[in-house]
Amino acid sequence: MYFNTLPKIRYKNIIDKNNVTLVTDILRRVKIRTPALQNLVLFDTYDVPSGETPEMTAFKHFGSTEYHWIILMTNDITNIYTQWPLSENAFSDYLMDKYGDDVDAVHHYEINQTSGDTTKVLQVASSQSGATTVTNREYEERLQDERRKIRLLDRSYLKTFVEEFEKLINA
Repeated sequence: MYFNTLPKIRYKNIIDKNNVTLVTDILRRVKIRTPALQNLVLFDTYDVPSGETPEMTAFKHFGSTEYHWIILMTNDITNIYTQWPLSENAFSDYLMDKYGDDVDAVHHYEINQTSGDTTKVLQVASSQSGATTVTNREYEERLQDERRKIRLLDRSYLKTFVEEFEKLINA
């Protein structure tokens, strides 16, 4: 469905300039304004279960796999291989490929922030007094947990969203 909404452009053959082909303009992009993404009325929060794809999430939430692009767009995901949460098996493989036998080695150290927002932690390069060790595995698990938390467009706005997207993409 997503590619069907993209406009077509005329593409001239470099060798035979009289040969023109109509192709989909895959470089056309629409970005959602940040204030709209922060509107709590428009979105529900969702934790992506291990192994669930954007298509599966779209089917569960919207009743059709064709709306997976809305999930990706509303979460500013342009690469599902690096920005979508991995399944448990894929995550284990990723850890082994990236860290090998050093998967449980020290990634960095953290200390609690002592002024301002004291709920935040600061990453430090070396072990300091009171610093907590964070392993490669723990670091990567945190990133995966962040990727699992996505926004889902409220179903009642689906039709309006698609219509507005089609209008903007063809402008």
